[in-house]
Amino acid sequence: MAVDFRLTLAGDVPLEHVAALVATDAAGRPQPTDTDPRLFSARLYDTCGYALSVYSGSNGYFDAEDDDGSRWEWEPQTYVDIDFSMRADTIIDLGIPTMVKAVARVLAGRQEDAAFVQNGNWLLLTRVAGHVRRRSPTWWSHYGVADLIPS
Repeated sequence: MAVDFRLTLAGDVPLEHVAALVATDAAGRPQPTDTDPRLFSARLYDTCGYALSVYSGSNGYFDAEDDDGSRWEWEPQTYVDIDFSMRADTIIDLGIPTMVKAVARVLAGRQEDAAFVQNGNWLLLTRVAGHVRRRSPTWWSHYGVADLIPS
């Protein structure tokens, strides 16, 4: 069973820059695929606990459940998605801590509005006009990663 997380940045963001920010090192940097120059990927299950995809799009529509059960919706004109796909056996010890550090690097290196969502359903974080808001506080405390991203 896989668990998927998506960090979305609004705007026309250079994929090469995002790929460099999300990587833990040069060996783990997502590379362009042969089939689509707008898709970068890396399989980092052994070192990071996940596979990465970085791609761009336009006319986006995203929704998720917010803390209070309401629907959060967002429609960026252009965007970049960073998808983290994790296997259940490495999610707690390796995947989530490494992923949240990668999300923190991307947020520190870019200033765009952003959203971080689990399984396309649960909103974990938003950044609007520079203000970061961690959502679902029990998720952050359960995995012990709340201190990795300041709010």
